[in-house]
Amino acid sequence: MMDVRPLRNEQDYDWAIGEVSRYFEAEPAPGTPDGDRFEVLSSLIKEYEDNHFATTHGDPIDVLHFAIESMGRSQTELAALIGRNRASEILNRIRPLTLDMIRTISREWNIPIGALTAPYELARAHA
Repeated sequence: MMDVRPLRNEQDYDWAIGEVSRYFEAEPAPGTPDGDRFEVLSSLIKEYEDNHFATTHGDPIDVLHFAIESMGRSQTELAALIGRNRASEILNRIRPLTLDMIRTISREWNIPIGALTAPYELARAHA
């Protein structure tokens, strides 16, 4: 029942995305035939994307703004994860992200840790 195949072109990639999307409503249990299929397809998709869609991790604060503006997140949700004042200070580049904040945001918002760890500039204090 494993009708999985290599992803050699965009048509194969689109097919795999369609197959995996069927599992989004109810992710199959690991170790089951559907769970194995989901895992293999997900790995193939990731490999294809890594090889064909060059991405560079930009500024972590830009990543957070992108998540808020384009991924349906909000500053209120960020504040619930890391603290109200901290969220505002981070988004305004007053305070840097800590490792604990990065881990929490990554886990809760499904953002790769690497996208939140690049060095970035803080706003300079005005005298």
